[in-house]
This record gives sequence, C-alpha cells and structure tokens, in this order.
Amino acid sequence: MRTEVRTEGAGLGGPDGEHGVEVWSSAGWRERAVAWLDERLTEAGTARTGEVEQPHLRPWATALRVPTRHGPVWLKAAAPGTAFEVGLYGILHRVAPGRVPAPLAADVARGWIVLPDGGPALAERLGGADLVDALEAALPQYGQLQRDLAPLACDLLAMGVADMRPAALPGRFAEALDAVAGFVERRGSTADRAALRRVAGLGATYAAWCERLAASPVPASLDHNDLHPWNILGPGMGASLQAVFYDWGDSVVAHPFASMLVPLGFARSGILRTGPDDPRILRLRDAYLEGFGDLAPHAALVEELELACRVGKVARALTWQRAVVAMGSDDDEGFARAPLETLLSLPSDSYLGGA
Repeated sequence: MRTEVRTEGAGLGGPDGEHGVEVWSSAGWRERAVAWLDERLTEAGTARTGEVEQPHLRPWATALRVPTRHGPVWLKAAAPGTAFEVGLYGILHRVAPGRVPAPLAADVARGWIVLPDGGPALAERLGGADLVDALEAALPQYGQLQRDLAPLACDLLAMGVADMRPAALPGRFAEALDAVAGFVERRGSTADRAALRRVAGLGATYAAWCERLAASPVPASLDHNDLHPWNILGPGMGASLQAVFYDWGDSVVAHPFASMLVPLGFARSGILRTGPDDPRILRLRDAYLEGFGDLAPHAALVEELELACRVGKVARALTWQRAVVAMGSDDDEGFARAPLETLLSLPSDSYLGGA
C-alpha cells in the first residue's frame, strides 16, 4: 500500500460545519464520509473489504473503523475545538517519523483524517510492573519528539494549537476561573465556593510561578496534554518498546515538562497507587528528564518539572471545560466537575494532583 498523504482543503480553518453527534450519527454524513474514504483508499493502493463500524462517537470527535486489504484503518472526524489535529499529524509525521501513526489521507476543511490501525494500546496489553517498564521506555522517546518539535512551536500556534506557554498562563488562569465559576454557581456546594475563592486568591502566586518557568532554558514545545497509556501504541516491551503516540486532539504548546502531569499521575494513582516520591515514579521522571540533561543540572530540571506540572493544571482544566461545552450540558457529573476538581488541585501538596 502506498503511503503518500493527500491533504485537501485550503488553509487550516477546521471543520466545514458538519460535526457533532447528530451529524456524525446520520446516514447522510456516513455515506459522504465512506465515499470520500473509498476514494482515498483507492489512491493509496488498497480497498475496503467489509462494512464500516463506528465504535467511537462523542461530541468532540467520531471514528470509523474500516477493514481493508492491508489491514484496518480509521477515519477520524473532529469538531472545531480539536480540528487542528488533522494538520498536526502531517507535521508530526514529517518531524518524527515512526513516532506517530503515518496519516494516509486528510481533509483539513472537513476535519477528517485517515490513520492506520496501530494495534493495542500499552494499557490494553500490559499491566502492573510491565506497564511501568513500558512507560519508562516510552517517555524518553516522547521527550525526544518534543525536542525535535521545539523549533516549530510558532508554526504549531499558527495552525491552531492552543498557547499554554508560561507567559500566556496567567491569562489562562483567569479564563479557567471564569469557566468553573459558572458551574459552581449552578451546582456547586458551599465547600466548592469556598475552595474556589482560595484558588482565586492564588493569582499573584500563580503568576510568579509562570514567570519563573518562563525563564527556563528548556524551550516551549508540544504538550500532548493527555499522555496516558491508552494513547501510546507500539511493538515491544520494556526497553525494546518502540513507542507510537496518538490522539493529539488535546495537545497544547507549553513548557514540555507539563506533559508529565498525566503519565506520572496515572502511574502514581492508576497503576502503583503510591505517593509521588515512590522510587518507581522517580525512575519514570528521571527517564524522561535524561533527554534534557544538556540544558540544566538534574536538580534544576526536577524543580522545573514539578513547577511545569503544577501550572499545567490550568491547561488540563480548560481541556476538560472544552469537553463539557461540547457535550452541551453539565448533566454528566464526572465531566462537569472535572474542570473544577483540576483547578482546585493547584494548592495541593502534590504537583501530580488533579491530572
């Protein structure tokens, strides 16, 4: 199968208006999407061999699973808030080939992309100590990807990736406070209101954290912003793992170390159920930081990582908020409270709280 990518659509404007659960679940949209897909598969030297399935349908994206002569592929359609992902895959594949699924076709105007099936995610095939070992191998590979992308930070911003660099974060902090205040007024408890007032009082402290981070010798780059083991693929185990990273729709441009909020937090609470100072967590942290060792002493990098993860909670809160807005209601208590809970973790003793 040929792997040339055909990218359609002028500019990087995102979806053309055809998005959302109601549209994506309609027979008409599916017919148009499958017709476009069949044309792209023919151009790629393959063909569909069976019925198209739609296993994923959420307000912010849907995915069709398609059997072909060369194995299954996926057509992903994104809503405007994450449509930049379509163009982003082209940059990622060019700069870090082998570290992301190689796109087969893309239509930027519609927010559609076709990707090969990458096999099971790490969390689907590994657990316990084996999953921790796989993360230890994957994180340095991810860090190298970030270093390779750092010179393109301005290009990423121009294509619509959100700006969560340290200098922008004080404004984002205010944005996050405003976003969660509405939920607290509608559905929050007296304790929620008091806790939110305490967080709001951190404005000057948060700005000082951001100022310290802005002086870092580590340049801004892409932060996946949801780097848990279900978003990492790749053959091999342990040190032999060849990591492939996907699902970049939540990514932002930020201090790269903020990326560690999710994987270290997941390893701490989802795998090991331990504290942030557990040697196994520190081993993961240090494996990632090793690739930045030429920029500063290790102790300084550790301090920056903890600070970047702490201030990066604001980006996570806004990511959750975007999902709530896309859903069109706050009836789902888990989603609706997630932006608030993430923001309330800012004064936590643990820099990993609120992931």
